[in-house]
Amino acid sequence: MIYFTSDLHLGHKNIIALCNRPFESVEEMDSTLIENWNRKVKKNDLVYLIGDVVWDKKKVAYYMEQLTGRKILIAGNHDSAWINREECKGCFETVLPYLEVHLNSHPITMCHYPMLEWKSSREEIKRKLGYHIHGHIHNRISEEYYQLFLQFNALNAGVDVNEYEPVSFDELVLNNFKFKIAALESEEAREKLRAQMSEQG
Repeated sequence: MIYFTSDLHLGHKNIIALCNRPFESVEEMDSTLIENWNRKVKKNDLVYLIGDVVWDKKKVAYYMEQLTGRKILIAGNHDSAWINREECKGCFETVLPYLEVHLNSHPITMCHYPMLEWKSSREEIKRKLGYHIHGHIHNRISEEYYQLFLQFNALNAGVDVNEYEPVSFDELVLNNFKFKIAALESEEAREKLRAQMSEQG
């Protein structure tokens, strides 16, 4: 099984208030994120982490050892402080700034930072629609992200919009659709998003 997640911010106390996470303490947040992960992810499953995994650079190995499955990190802005530390090198199968793969013959472009255009971001003749999986923006709803909310195939892997757990591709699509429908202010925009969802089946 393949899963996606991002922006766990394990060990980051202030992220609870910044993202309005439903936890009383950083200990509760960490234990819930780890428990949710291990409930879903099995030993041979692959998890793409789309950045900003651990806050404290000295505790990366400590946290990663508690998480089951194989891990590929698409590095985020908060990961740069520790990705070259010796004790972190065995925590992931690979660490990349950007990755393109195919899933169900769809091109998938992964980058921590959201983009407005990516490989096959628009459907063309004889080419399947490409999806962009990103993190970074958490559950923020603001004007600069509005264009992302209008694009069915731009998917936020952040735990703040994915029930604080790694998710399958289908779960990622559904969670993002629900989040965007709630974020869009006009019925016209919501109808356009519903039409895109319907077209992709």
